[in-house]
Amino acid sequence: MQIAEAMTDSVITAPRDASMQSVAELMRDREVGSVVIVDGDRPAAMITDRDVAIALGAGGVKPSDGVDEHASRPLVCGDLQMNLEEAAALMVQHGVRRLPVLDDGSLAGIVTLDDLAVKAGDLKLAQQMTADVARAALPEFFFHQRGG
Repeated sequence: MQIAEAMTDSVITAPRDASMQSVAELMRDREVGSVVIVDGDRPAAMITDRDVAIALGAGGVKPSDGVDEHASRPLVCGDLQMNLEEAAALMVQHGVRRLPVLDDGSLAGIVTLDDLAVKAGDLKLAQQMTADVARAALPEFFFHQRGG
């Protein structure tokens, strides 16, 4: 199965010079948890609702501050020609839950780990993929010395 069969075609984007407040409002109004930051028409970075909440709530960032310096880089992207297994492997390798999809360098859609799990139709596989991404993103949590 190709990634195009699981992805969402409409991707919410914001320019690099957008403010944190405008991106937070965009997330609220469009009911999304992430926004792809674009440089012209090229995807450059991604910011999630968690990134915004931490920056504004605990990071001393003002709502008027620019979003660009708080967005995640490098932006890991998939290709429209990928199959679901390749997309899942890329997400696990980089510890990301959201994967913008490009078609000849242009943003064509976005796929999430949840989208892949639903399309796979396999609960155990979905749970394993989620655990693998979490483990890749937070290795010290899973592999630190526990106890005393």
